[in-house]
Amino acid sequence: MKKQIKAAVAALSISVIGTGVMADSVNVTLSGGSPSGLWSLLGAGIDRAVKVDDASGVVTYQATGGGFANIGLLGANRTDLGLAHDAEIKLALAGDEPFKAPIENLQAIGYMYNWAPMHFFIKKSLAEEYNIDSIDDLAKSGAAIRVANNNAGNIVANIATFMLEEAGYDEGTIEANGGVLVRGGSSQQADLISDGRTDMVINGIFVGHSSFRKVDEGNDVVLLSVPQDIIEKTNERFGTGTYVIPAGNYKNQTSDVITLALGAMVITSDALPEETGYMLAKSIASNIDEIRGVHNAMKQLSTELLVSQETLPFHPGAKRAYMELGLLK
Repeated sequence: MKKQIKAAVAALSISVIGTGVMADSVNVTLSGGSPSGLWSLLGAGIDRAVKVDDASGVVTYQATGGGFANIGLLGANRTDLGLAHDAEIKLALAGDEPFKAPIENLQAIGYMYNWAPMHFFIKKSLAEEYNIDSIDDLAKSGAAIRVANNNAGNIVANIATFMLEEAGYDEGTIEANGGVLVRGGSSQQADLISDGRTDMVINGIFVGHSSFRKVDEGNDVVLLSVPQDIIEKTNERFGTGTYVIPAGNYKNQTSDVITLALGAMVITSDALPEETGYMLAKSIASNIDEIRGVHNAMKQLSTELLVSQETLPFHPGAKRAYMELGLLK
């Protein structure tokens, strides 16, 4: 009889722990992007932030196809956390391509960055010959330009296409002027222009990214500006934000260039237990230096930025953590 009572007490203790009176360690999977890119470093930084508070905590990084894929996994409750651009999340909420219907179970853990601006590099010789200073000069210039955009299905490619179309420079116009549209990732684009196989490259990554350095240092290029009306329309469509690339970041950049930038955040679904979200968010905010330290590009990360997103409702546990820390009211 005593053994039965002890067994019942033990079972009750396990039940109490499971309901959150005593918290288990964080043990979650974070779906990111490539196995070696910045998002994989963010995964490592978040894991370290969790381990500062609990050595048994684990955030396992899972390489995926990127933000669109991660949103799909969360929509189907097949992962715990995901990294996604705010622009991808906005399309998911609306049920726009590539989504077949709105994804309605998404919640935010926190913003990671909002400083990945769109760059439009073009060969200086072409810009000078045809008086091209802004992307809205491209169509009317009549120049035969070989344009390199990002790979199809990539959110940066979607944004670049939208911006060019708003400037009257769609693929049909590019071809009518004697040019051609090609596609490739950041490193491929840098190789294409360096090898003389393209005249213009478009991408949205951090200022001074290695691929941009290769484009800038290995070629005579200039950075095109973006008209304010196109910035506003793109921000409205994709949830991006206006961004200024300060003068002097690239060798031929003598003045500030106004463009727009993508941001990315850690998101989850409403299936994540409240206590898990609480412990995760508290560790991220309290140990944010662990994430800042993963790459020079992340040094700007602050607790203020972490809680600044307005695209999604915060996960209840994350919201509770941020309120306790005085980051949210």
